[in-house]
Amino acid sequence: MMRNVRKNKDLGIYGLAAKWYDRNSRKSRLAEMKAYADEVAKHVTKGAHILEVAPGPGYLSIELAKRGFHVTAVDISPDFVEIAKHNAKEANVFVNFMEGNAAHLPFEDHRFDFIVCTAAFKNFKEPVKALCEMHRVLKQEGTALIIDMNREATDEEIEHEVSKMKGFDKYFVKFSFKTFLKQGAYTKEEFEAFIKQTPFQQHKIRKHGC
Repeated sequence: MMRNVRKNKDLGIYGLAAKWYDRNSRKSRLAEMKAYADEVAKHVTKGAHILEVAPGPGYLSIELAKRGFHVTAVDISPDFVEIAKHNAKEANVFVNFMEGNAAHLPFEDHRFDFIVCTAAFKNFKEPVKALCEMHRVLKQEGTALIIDMNREATDEEIEHEVSKMKGFDKYFVKFSFKTFLKQGAYTKEEFEAFIKQTPFQQHKIRKHGC
């Protein structure tokens, strides 16, 4: 039976590990984050209020801010929050980066037009509660976009996903995908089961890559 609370989750990335991740993932993830930002922009009007859950170093939030959105981002790691603030300052944009937990979002009801969470949902200790919190802080006609790994991803799909990366980053990401990240990810059926336990009335699950 699938559990709604998982051990060894919500650990975040801290200290030197957070700095290493920022330094080594920036080049390989920047193009991807720009593409995600363009996708989000198709669903909301300029000036909309967007929340990113678990932004890490803040690349996507920064790209969204560049496109004229009001962006708030909450991460469980205080070190990532500080790194993301620094990255936003370097990019000459403002994002309200703050510390917080996806299962206890520090916002009033119906505040955001759009919520996005990329490559982090599998790390949440309370996935159903996190989804319920996203629904709570969304406006009535709002949308949540969750992008994450599929536990049923094949080795071929993982190879394709990392094919554009270079150097040590490529090998580290591939190793991560094939081991602990894949083990922590969900199948389509598991995610469907989570959604059924939330107030979300409509949803669509689409497979792209791994």
